[in-house]
This record gives sequence, structure tokens and C-alpha cells, in this order.
Amino acid sequence: ALAVTYPQAGNLGGGGFMLVRTAGGDAAFVDYREVAPGAATPDMFVRASGGGSSSAEGWGSAGVPGTVAGLAFALARYGSRPWKELLEPAIRLAREGFPVDGRLSRDIEEHAARLGKSRASRRIFFRRGGALEPGETLKQNDLARTLETLGREGARAFYEGSIARAIERQMRRHGGLVTRADLAAYRVKAREPLRGSFRGYEILTAPPPSSGGVALLETLNVLDLALPARARPADPGTIHLVAEAMRRAFADRALYLADPDFACVPVSALTSRERAARLAASIPRDRASSGAELKTPEAVPEAARDPGCEDAAAAAALESSSTTHFAVVDARGNAVASTYTLNETFGAGVTVPGLGFLLNNEMDDFTTRPGAPNVHGLVQSEANRVEPGKRPLSSMAPTLVARDGETVLVVGGAGGGRIISAVTLVLLNRLAFGVPLPEAVALPRYHHQWLPDSLFVESQEFTGDQLDPLRALGHDLRDISELSAAAPRHIGQVNAIERDPRTGELTGVGDGRRGGVARGL
Repeated sequence: ALAVTYPQAGNLGGGGFMLVRTAGGDAAFVDYREVAPGAATPDMFVRASGGGSSSAEGWGSAGVPGTVAGLAFALARYGSRPWKELLEPAIRLAREGFPVDGRLSRDIEEHAARLGKSRASRRIFFRRGGALEPGETLKQNDLARTLETLGREGARAFYEGSIARAIERQMRRHGGLVTRADLAAYRVKAREPLRGSFRGYEILTAPPPSSGGVALLETLNVLDLALPARARPADPGTIHLVAEAMRRAFADRALYLADPDFACVPVSALTSRERAARLAASIPRDRASSGAELKTPEAVPEAARDPGCEDAAAAAALESSSTTHFAVVDARGNAVASTYTLNETFGAGVTVPGLGFLLNNEMDDFTTRPGAPNVHGLVQSEANRVEPGKRPLSSMAPTLVARDGETVLVVGGAGGGRIISAVTLVLLNRLAFGVPLPEAVALPRYHHQWLPDSLFVESQEFTGDQLDPLRALGHDLRDISELSAAAPRHIGQVNAIERDPRTGELTGVGDGRRGGVARGL
């Protein structure tokens, strides 16, 4: 349904991750991240110039989509209703249409230049030469037919059947790389969730190829040691400590994180208590650190000692936010946290003619141009270079929190690299500071990603009494909208559910920053 009503990020043409925890306590991580096509090469975007291929726009920026395979995989393992039946509401929404809201209209207008280059995208999102206006009905007959085909034939149609043939035909016509062989070879990966602990809670989160879980656990481990027991979320001293912990986690993200099927990722070392103690001790209480202090692999010896990862400390190279997260808990206590994406808003901007869905521009999440930032301004290593069949590094962080064997919190977010900071802050607000969940999601946020060497804030939400002491400590404070072209004026969108283990009562909170909603059925 999100592929119909939230085309900015909801998708058939993208991919993501799903974390599942059953009422009985079993947990699994479903990796349905996109992969690089078989014809991809490490220098394909370095060589591109002029009218050549772009890592962030057009047909050549698309990786092999994983969403359809991922949802089919999850349903087969954990679901209880027929695939065809579950597609019927989405088919109805596409066929009968839905009223365009102000946010969708504004997003179309903002990204009109990219969308306008695709004739099929123009047919869907524009009327009378301009963006769809609020209140207009958006009907998507091509997408309805695609969903009907998936309902009849299952996911096989997307990866081996008529949909795969149509994708390959259009890729050849427009200079893209994805082939039927790439689609047929796509496989969902079942991985073990990362596990950690914080203030008496068990944290289950995303393993690589997402960097989100590693950075989240690393940050929480440092703060478990560094944060005073009586710390409060709005205090400048608290913000300083959290920002410095984020700075260190993002530095490690840049140096070490990549697809574990292609590179040795020293997860156990990065998330160890030994690592946390070293990082906590390195945080100066009376000043801000600098990015240069954390730049060299020699500063993180634990990672280089991880078994089999002696060469993991590679030289760093510089690395949208159109992601969406949904959280679901049922009456029995089964829980799902799933984050999926097209990468940038509306992905590559191109719609597959006749099929009605947008493609991702996920190739930009690889290290495509060493020394240059991606659309999120993030930094990452040579280990994340483009290779056929490889999954690009991600910041998605679907997370479940348990206590005494019961799921108590389901959380995740959208927002590119800011997902890590947003989810971390919500967890801190709720688990460390005892803030009720609605307030924990609504409180002002901040974000540090090592480089650029600045503390980004939702500046309109903070007071001078909070920001002036941070400036005095040497933090370079900047509004989040200054981070990159993909950064809106907020830090992430977090959707969360809390479950009372005694009564089973659920509290759902949708983040108002991007119109999130919570609903019980």
C-alpha cells in the first residue's frame, strides 16, 4: 500500500531490512537490500561524465530491487494470510485512487526537475504541466496491473516473469544495467540480529550491510558508561556527551562498515565494552573534539584485532532521505520493525513504463567517487566500493527492545544517515531518561556524523540557553538543512510502538515531522 500512497519512499523498486521477534522470543533479521547489477564496476561512476551515468539519478543509478522478494520471504516464514489477499487493498488504492495531500504535492514540486526527465513519471505525478495539487485524486492504473500480476503469479513474476522482462527491456533502452539474470539471481538474506544491552534492556538491531545497528549499539555502549545517572535530555552537558559519542560511532562507520559478504566487518570489536570504554575515556568534558582526532585507523586498534579483520582498517573516503519505517505489534506480542527505501526522494526519478513504479538510486550508497560526498554528505570506506552482487552500505536501523523475555519497544526511522541519530535519541529519551514515548519521539533532535565536523540541530526547536553553552565548548552548530541537498529541516522520522508486558497494552506514536501516524485495529 505504501508503494501506492507514499511514492517518495514506499516502493516495489527499492529494498530494505526487516527485524522480526515472535511472541515466543525468537528473533530474525530479513535483509532485502538492493544489490549492484552484474555489469557494475568500481569505477563506473568515476568514468561517467557529461551525459554519462550518474550514481544519484536515472536508470544507471538503480540497484536490483529487493522489496518484493523481501516481503514474500517474510510472509512465507512468519505470515498467516494469503499473498493475493494481502495485495487487494493496495490494488484498490491504485485503481480507485486517493486524494493527494499537501506533503506529496510539495515533494513532487521540489523534485520536479528529476521526475520530469522520465515520461512515465510525468504521466503519473503531473497535470497540466505542473505537480499534482492537494485534493486531486491520484489513480495509478499501470501500478494496479503490476500488483494484480504479483497477486496472481507471486514474487516470481517480478524476478523471472513478465515484470522482469519489462524491466530488462526498459533498462536496455535507457542505458541501465539491471538484467533478467540479475533479477533471477536476487536472493533475500536471513541474518542474525545484532544484540546488545543498555540500562537493563536487551537491544536487537540491524547487522551489516546496515551500519545503523553497529553505530546505534556503539553509541549506546559509550553512553551507558559516560552519561551520569541524573542526566536530562535537554541539558547542554548531555547533548555534548551524546554528540561526542555519535561523532566516534560515525568515524568507525566510515572506516569499517560495508557488506559483510564482500569485506571483513569487525562487528564484535566495534560493539564491545572494551571499545566503549576507550571511546568514553576519549571524550573531553570541557571542549568539543575535532574530526581530525578520530581520522586514523590507528585510533581504533580493537577493530583491527577482530578475528580475520587484520586488514579491515582501510583509508576513509567521503560517502536521503527517502526512506520509510513501519512498526507493527499484534495482539499476541509478535513484533516487526521494517525500514525500506528508494534512497533519495522518489529514488532515481524514473518510473518503469507500463509497470507504474519508481526505481531506486541506491548505487549512490556505494563509495562511487572516492573523496566526494554522496547525496547524504556521508563518509565511508573503500570496502564499500561498487562490486557486482554487493549490497551498498545503509544507515537503516530497525530495532526491537526486550526485557525479561518480552518485547517492550519497536522503533525505527527514516532520514538517511540521520536515522542512526534519531533512533538513538528516542531510545535514550525513553530508556535512560524515562520520558514517555510520545514526548520521546517529539523532543528536539541533533546529529553528528564525524564529517563534516559540525553538530547539526533542529535549530528552531532549541533555545539559546541550550545552544550557547555548546558553542562555548567549541561545537560548530549548524541547522540540519545545511547538511546536504537531501537534508530537510528535521532529523529523521521515527515511528514506534511500546508494549506493556504485564497487560499487553500498546502505545503507538507516529512522528509528526513527516506526518507519521499510529493506528490500532
